[in-house]
Amino acid sequence: MARLLPFTKMHGCGNDYVVVDATAHTVDDPAALAATVNDRRLGIGGDGLLLATASDGADVRMRMFNPDGSEAEMCGNGLRCLAQFAAARGLVPDPGRMTVETGAGPLEVVVAGAHWTVDMGAPRLDRAEIPMDGPSGHVVDEAIDVAGETYRITAVSMGNPHAVLFVDDVDAIDLAALGPALETHPAFPNRTNVEIVQVEARDRVQQRTWERGAGETLACGTGACAVAVAGVLGERTDRDVTVALRGGELGIRWDANSDRVFMTGPAVQVFEGEWPL
Repeated sequence: MARLLPFTKMHGCGNDYVVVDATAHTVDDPAALAATVNDRRLGIGGDGLLLATASDGADVRMRMFNPDGSEAEMCGNGLRCLAQFAAARGLVPDPGRMTVETGAGPLEVVVAGAHWTVDMGAPRLDRAEIPMDGPSGHVVDEAIDVAGETYRITAVSMGNPHAVLFVDDVDAIDLAALGPALETHPAFPNRTNVEIVQVEARDRVQQRTWERGAGETLACGTGACAVAVAGVLGERTDRDVTVALRGGELGIRWDANSDRVFMTGPAVQVFEGEWPL
């Protein structure tokens, strides 16, 4: 008889995940499981598999696996979902405030009314920290050739790599073509996430995202943070900005004093079930 693995389906602004309590249930091959459960026709469907595991130095640890089985360093929308999941199931001592261990280091998450606020840490801006090939320094509105066309990108790491492009109309971009071409561009040794952004005002932008290992998604939390940083670097937006995504809105603040980025947004439980292993 197949072993049944309890799971919870959650989303943050439409970025949806299969969440598993790996402190209580063994997941022998998370990469293979991610590829199976995230299939939208033959599985549960999702943008990633989140595992809540024990941590030596934090309240809980998050591991995130993309639908292609690759493990991501960080996931902003997933982090809020995992915090909600851990709080609801008593996996952390304080359900309103916790430190979550991620591949980008420990991050603090606090409940803020119906939403969660995450201290995403300071952005990493040097080319080597993205990582991106080339000379040391920041990558701001830099020309790059992609599939025979020239685009201008700003590169930001929020614990994972992002290439941000500002455009006049996000709906006019063929992201299904541009996204994978830029994701796998040889300038990015670890591949990259891709954000295309339309500035509506100093405090509001629209964003579409091509996520590394997942394709176009309804939202990307680390991508929204990278967009806010890129907007300031290019003098397009203020440090407090609302990022409108296909699946909802996130509030992003890049604090001038601490250099840290704060993200506020929802985390919603959709349903629970059991998956046969």
